[in-house]
Amino acid sequence: MQLIQIKDVMKRYSNGVIALVDCNLEISKGEFVFIIGASGSGKSTLIKLLYRQEKPTKGDVFVGGVNVAKLRNGKVYKLRRKLGIVFQDYKLLPRMTVYENVAFALEVYGLRDEEIRRRTLKAIDQVGLKDKLRSYPDKLSGGEQQRVSIARAIVNDPKVLICDEPTGNLDPETSMEIMKVIENINEEMGTTVIMATHDKEIVNKMKKRVIKLSKGLVVSDTEKGRYRNESD
Repeated sequence: MQLIQIKDVMKRYSNGVIALVDCNLEISKGEFVFIIGASGSGKSTLIKLLYRQEKPTKGDVFVGGVNVAKLRNGKVYKLRRKLGIVFQDYKLLPRMTVYENVAFALEVYGLRDEEIRRRTLKAIDQVGLKDKLRSYPDKLSGGEQQRVSIARAIVNDPKVLICDEPTGNLDPETSMEIMKVIENINEEMGTTVIMATHDKEIVNKMKKRVIKLSKGLVVSDTEKGRYRNESD
């Protein structure tokens, strides 16, 4: 069975805007998938459906065999424990150090202190920041802050890493460094990666599966795809 299945999904917002139309997708365990398209194409809506920030107006969204479209609000936290989510704006807690920001994601699970420390140090090492454990976010570059965000997202060994424009605030060189970190997580941990992005250079260099949306429709789905022109 596919890890993620999106079946006949339509999403209409309360203001009447239709973000997705008859959307059907399947993503296997361990895949690395880019979701591309112009602003307003439905990329972010599709991403938000996966972690139940939004619910479809019609259709089904399965993540790990669970229909998250039908999930009761009180069960959403269990879904999100299986996911890692990385945002464009980092969402770090400014009064916590790098270590504390990452460890905080585990403390709510009631793990023993030794286990929290082991997992936290491992995640921080994976993103290359073990020399920044005691630094605060305002002392880090944008790229370093995003690495902390990624460490926090993977500290619980998620099945899926969901990234919504993770390089949107970064320069091209730093963006590629971040992408290498994410690619290593995909390859070494076997974590499925789903990333919404408008960055043509990244998509073209990475040569991963590319799903293109346009006006809420899936218009192409290509292995080792590319951004083909300026209208993409």
